[in-house]
Amino acid sequence: MKKFIILILKFSIFLLVFYSILIIFWGRFAPAILRPNINFTYRAYGFTYSRLNEINNFKNIDILFLGSSHAYRGFDTRIFNNAGLKSFNLGSSSQTPIQTEILLKRYLDSLNPKMILFEVSPLTFSTDGVESTLDIISNDKNDLNSIKLALNQNNLKIYNTLFYSYFHSIYRDLFDEKKYAEDIKKGNDIYISGGYVEKQFKLFKYVNYPEIKWEFNEIQFSALQRIIELVNKRNIKLILIQAPSTSNFYNAHTNNLEFDDRISNYGIYFNFNAISKLDDSLHFYDAHHLNQKGVEILDNDIINLIFKQKFIIRE
Repeated sequence: MKKFIILILKFSIFLLVFYSILIIFWGRFAPAILRPNINFTYRAYGFTYSRLNEINNFKNIDILFLGSSHAYRGFDTRIFNNAGLKSFNLGSSSQTPIQTEILLKRYLDSLNPKMILFEVSPLTFSTDGVESTLDIISNDKNDLNSIKLALNQNNLKIYNTLFYSYFHSIYRDLFDEKKYAEDIKKGNDIYISGGYVEKQFKLFKYVNYPEIKWEFNEIQFSALQRIIELVNKRNIKLILIQAPSTSNFYNAHTNNLEFDDRISNYGIYFNFNAISKLDDSLHFYDAHHLNQKGVEILDNDIINLIFKQKFIIRE
């Protein structure tokens, strides 16, 4: 029996070493289509790498933006800066509350904002957050929180990508690749210092959507509660904002009021589908992302709200 146990241990160690080497080799050299369970998105999309690479340049800001692509494509830091509000956009692709919590633990104290505008979308509260976790662990530093996040989500892609990301960070440091600057223009997207991503101007074509009901993931609401507790401990004002979607997309969902009611229970909440006056064809480039004209309307509405409600006192 003892020999059998020793044999199993040896085989397990061999398997672990072999699997680790395989992940490193496969992640490094295999094309993406051949590695579906390693989704390493380093500098791939959304400019997460650039955003996190310059975050240390921002201290004691007025507004910190959080959320998904609706945040980093919807809250133009230039517009807020022109209104006298120093800001940083810490949004990331498909970011859900479980990733927001990790980012806040890493960067809240250094950014030290007066207030936080957290974009909350029914879309992100209806997902498992795997896509966003892959984006964060591929482009940010990884620590104990990364391991906890992987264990909580318990997904093979996350485990493999996290392991490969640790290897990649060592490789990058050895070859000084960390000093490499990401191109600020990719396709129709331009990265703006401070975290915003501007898309080349585009108009949206009308689409008629069938009725559908949001199916919410309860782990996201639990993470939101922890975020609120974290922010409250630092006496930072937190405003929850739903960015607008096209009216057809928004009205196709039959339980929007249910989402509003639930989010309202967590604190100050504004649904800008009911506030900003936007046109589906003129102010969006897809069903739930604003073009630059729409961004300007939304952001000026938010700025007016901030000063009107005295969330920040104009100096």
